Amino acid sequence: MSSSTAITNIATLVTNDPSLGDGSPLGLIQDAAVVIDGDRVAWTGESSKALATDNRVDAGGRAVLPGFVDSHSHLVFAGDRTQEFNARMSGRSYTAGGIRTTVAATRAATDAELEANLTHYLDEALRQGTTTFETKSGYGLTVEDEARALRIAAAHTDEVTYLGAHIVSPDYADDPAAYVALVTGEMLDACAPYARWVDVFCEKGAFDGDQARAILTAGKAKGLTPRIHANQLSYGPGVQLAVELDAASADHCTHLTDADVDALANSRTVATLLPGAEFSTRAAWPDARRLLDAGVTVALSTDCNPGSSFTSSVPFCVALAVRDMRMTPDEAVWSATAGGAAALRRGDIGLLTPGAYADLTLLDAPSHVHLAYRPGVPLVAGVWRRGVRALG
Repeated sequence: MSSSTAITNIATLVTNDPSLGDGSPLGLIQDAAVVIDGDRVAWTGESSKALATDNRVDAGGRAVLPGFVDSHSHLVFAGDRTQEFNARMSGRSYTAGGIRTTVAATRAATDAELEANLTHYLDEALRQGTTTFETKSGYGLTVEDEARALRIAAAHTDEVTYLGAHIVSPDYADDPAAYVALVTGEMLDACAPYARWVDVFCEKGAFDGDQARAILTAGKAKGLTPRIHANQLSYGPGVQLAVELDAASADHCTHLTDADVDALANSRTVATLLPGAEFSTRAAWPDARRLLDAGVTVALSTDCNPGSSFTSSVPFCVALAVRDMRMTPDEAVWSATAGGAAALRRGDIGLLTPGAYADLTLLDAPSHVHLAYRPGVPLVAGVWRRGVRALG
């Protein structure tokens, strides 16, 4: 039998349901309570009206919001790229080539080592309020190594992405066409059973538009839904391709034409912005304000990876988005919760309304605004995942 819990005395509750509370996109309720029954939210409302439950938790005048939905990460890897980061911060610009360093280390690692690394970063993310995460392959680039990466990831999340097309494998440096054939053939066959999504790095130095279309189309034929690394380092065809193929998300979106913005605004493809990458590479920031004003659905994610964005902290990315990408605190919090859920085409996470999964983050602050107001401060005081208190 499931047990029920009421979390009461919440100063500010973010529901992400505009029909509740103040009627804003965040659906803010003051002096609120949440009732959890089993793994789902059963009720939200004013604290004084909370239903009788088996258990009661006093939030102590703190804020509660949905658990963060990190819809873009690369957590199945081995090794370290400290030297690359140090060199880049000393003046060398980031290029896609650094991925090869992680490929070599990942291939050399055992399954146990890769899983231990993955669980380490998942625990780190949980301590910062992340309750749902997507993660990708892409550091094996052989049939066996890509399949084992996805198999390891699938033991920890349903949101698994096949990224055999991260870069052209070093083994095929002289024959990219043969590698594309492998990615769309034998490798896809081995990887598809473990994945929900197919992704490609559509960028100079990685895969061009025609190659990306072939890879994503082959993935769709196997039942995988496309997402795409698009327009990160330069203008290119990635965003238009994402919209053409009804991709769930176009990720990075740093270099956009007006036509790219219009295409996103008139589609259901989410623009997932990854400010940790710009922070860690000193690159130009994506213009979130331009996207939001055009009506594009925006998500925020960490892009946690050992090369270009080695952070698992969604709160850090929220602070960057507010400070440097012209998002309001409300917009950034929505994008890191409901926006991430939209990027994963999920309606059962990223919000706190009856029927949604009981994934909650308790802040040691009276308002969600403190995530940007107090950057770098460990504000997460408690986390519930699927109705079970996992932290605090």
